[in-house]
Amino acid sequence: MTTYKGINGTAVQNYAGNIPNPVDGQVWYDSTNADFKYQYPNVTSAGAWSTGGNLNTARNTLAAAGTQTAGLAFGGGTPPTMYAQTESYNGSGWTEVNDLNTGRWKLGGTGTQTSALAFGGDTNPTRLSVTETWNGTSWTELADLNTARSGLGSAGVDSTAALAFGGNIPPGTGATESWNGTSWTEVNDLNTAKWASGSFGTQTSAIMASGAPGATATVESWNGTSWTEVADVNDARDSIGSAGIDNTSGLIYGGWTPGAVSSTETWNGTSWTEVANLSTARYGLGGLGTSTAALGFGGDANPPITTATEVWTGAGVPIGAWSTGGALNTGRYNIGGIGISTAALAVGGRNPGAGNGTTNTENYNGTGWTEVNDLNTARHSLMTSGTSSTEALATGGEAASRLGVTESWNGTSWTEVADLNSARGEGGGAGTNTAALAFGGNTGPAVVALTESWNGSSWAEVADLNTARYQTTSGLGKTNTAALLVGGRTPGSATVANTELWNGTSWTEVNDLNTARTFAAGQTGTSTSALVAGGYNGSPVGVTEEWNGVSWVEVADLATVRSGAGGAGATSASAIVFGGSPNLTATEEWSSSSNVLKTITTT
Repeated sequence: MTTYKGINGTAVQNYAGNIPNPVDGQVWYDSTNADFKYQYPNVTSAGAWSTGGNLNTARNTLAAAGTQTAGLAFGGGTPPTMYAQTESYNGSGWTEVNDLNTGRWKLGGTGTQTSALAFGGDTNPTRLSVTETWNGTSWTELADLNTARSGLGSAGVDSTAALAFGGNIPPGTGATESWNGTSWTEVNDLNTAKWASGSFGTQTSAIMASGAPGATATVESWNGTSWTEVADVNDARDSIGSAGIDNTSGLIYGGWTPGAVSSTETWNGTSWTEVANLSTARYGLGGLGTSTAALGFGGDANPPITTATEVWTGAGVPIGAWSTGGALNTGRYNIGGIGISTAALAVGGRNPGAGNGTTNTENYNGTGWTEVNDLNTARHSLMTSGTSSTEALATGGEAASRLGVTESWNGTSWTEVADLNSARGEGGGAGTNTAALAFGGNTGPAVVALTESWNGSSWAEVADLNTARYQTTSGLGKTNTAALLVGGRTPGSATVANTELWNGTSWTEVNDLNTARTFAAGQTGTSTSALVAGGYNGSPVGVTEEWNGVSWVEVADLATVRSGAGGAGATSASAIVFGGSPNLTATEEWSSSSNVLKTITTT
């Protein structure tokens, strides 16, 4: 008889409760609850699009190469202009690099960010056979295609091995050519001539999906030798964005039916499945990546031609979750948070017994909180800075009045240093105890946009926020040259979703939160990777949003809704949130990956 030990090599372990750090799929017996249990990774069941950084140049029918975090966009047009521009993507934004030698649109492209190929296309109306190779720095012209054409399909892993197929001469063609790094060789044609299709794969394993003329639904698969018709797409269209690794896994999105569409479909090697739509319907967009991690950018939104980039996260991607951490010794809210998830400080705050603020300081070691030396000045709603539990700055805040007091933490005790120029509370902070920022807040008479910079000995006023506000997050950023201020309340008492980015010199408005709020937990990341959790919008909320350097995406909610909580975290991958109203001690720990615990029911 087959046994668990025979299959897995070990017996079922007996443990009182939930076993710590089990292997995924491991079964154990919980002797406390008399249950068999196991766990498995918690992953997305379906995909979704989010906002990425905009292209620098709006254009249509451009080509692409690379991955979601290391991509390349080149060529394209806004008729009558044909572009040679090339842009490089780093996972959050596009940077202009060296141009193609021949500007064109409706071209083919494939490869990586450092080894790419551009071929065919047209200059409106001349069809081209020109081939160029990219070495990570510049483009070089090599041997031409045998058949000049535009709107062709493309597949390949780098600049030495690629496939070009279909296109418009005119008329449409089924011609397929294989590239060996030096020259093109004609191989077996498509069964049906078409162009402006979705295409992806490698030199030996590729897909050409849907396309013109007439927005056909047909799909063909390449096995390295010949093309075979396979299952049709659900929504016939042309001028499609696409991504995929081979003829068994891919994604198509957007297109023209007629009319710009936002439809997205995934391919599993057998059939197409409709999934979440693009946020912006468009056609002629660029595409790159895989079926679980793709980009769609540029294209014609009918009108206008756009710079917008969208980021696809597919099914099977790890899901973040909150879990219970060690409780604070003293419950409080409007609390200051400093550090990272395994080395944090909870500073000041208020509770029913200390309405004007407390001096309490507690240190978190990744498991539990320990009381350490108190602040010299009791307060709440203070601005904080620091990268760990051994160095920190506590600035301003409120007691019976607004304060300008600044205290520096050396890992053991607090020392008073130079005051802010403008006493205030309910603002944001960022940086370290020797190089920090304090921004926004309420002086009592007024809500301000003031920003002050700390050099280790004194504060100096620098450029103001674009929007004066208070009751913000406590700020996001581990340096005084790169920070975020998120949400809050304006002088007219409006709760806002505004996000501003500090570059060391000035503030720039960037993409807003999805949920406007005040008193959210901050200090949970950097200007490029952060979380905002909880807050207040008519009532306390548990909403959590993740910042990827460009936009906010909603992720799993806090287990306990709260406002005025403290937070700490190095990036959006790992953070803690603690305390908050109403007078909470609870701590929650965030991990960007999580598991599902299952109980096996026996009778």
